[in-house]
Amino acid sequence: MPELPEVETIAESLRRAGEVGLPLVGETLVRATLRWPRHIAQPSALEFEEQVRGQRVRAIGRRGKFLVLDLDRHTLLIHLRMSGDLRMAASDAPLEKHDLTLLHTASGHDLRFNDPRRFGRVWLVEDAHTVLADLGPEPLDPAFDAAVLGARLARHRRRLKPLLLDQTFLAGIGNIYADEALHRARLHPLRASHRLSPDETWRLWRAVRAALRSGLRHHGASIDWVYRGGGFQNHFRVYARTGEPCPVCGTPIRRILVGQRSTHFCPSCQPLRPRRR
Repeated sequence: MPELPEVETIAESLRRAGEVGLPLVGETLVRATLRWPRHIAQPSALEFEEQVRGQRVRAIGRRGKFLVLDLDRHTLLIHLRMSGDLRMAASDAPLEKHDLTLLHTASGHDLRFNDPRRFGRVWLVEDAHTVLADLGPEPLDPAFDAAVLGARLARHRRRLKPLLLDQTFLAGIGNIYADEALHRARLHPLRASHRLSPDETWRLWRAVRAALRSGLRHHGASIDWVYRGGGFQNHFRVYARTGEPCPVCGTPIRRILVGQRSTHFCPSCQPLRPRRR
């Protein structure tokens, strides 16, 4: 699933000239083609087609894993889920098999939502808060410091890995960046959130931000059919590296299931029981 760095990279590509040499910002949407109407979560597909027509794209941003497109009268929210991707293409360019939702612009280009597994969703709403209200803080926000993280950790009695994946706890982190951050912080994914020391909390805060920034520098990760053009997969420390040596100590990386999610860690660098000093 595209996570914060991948979604932010897509947002940036749409803000500037992309593959077709034309940014989406400033474009007017003239109509929509819904090849799979269930992509539209809100409003109805018919209302979506009527309401999106004639609106100009004023700005493109991101909140958690959501792409946020500010239009003249509404906000367009897109969640890519497991396999979604967005790209600009000339309207006369051949469709790909899984191009399911197309937004046609006045300049003769499309914004195409490609989604092989059909888990993605689109909202067109007057108030984005109605969809985004439950999201936790942005981990790269300057206001999100170690003290804020510590207070949030203390309110939960959960294992670290599932908590980091909870979008109401922190927005934008998924399986890849949770594993990478926990390795950087030298914390086992099954540690109890409310039992971290102040030093461990500070390490986790710093590691989350470092992992996400590294992902952003490399334009996200490209794995399987999800997302295109990123290079962060070439810099993974533990994710999807089962049996390979830890880049810090050389111990083989282990894979376990945590909440039915593949979880990768170094048993030496990330002990379940903190070592006494």
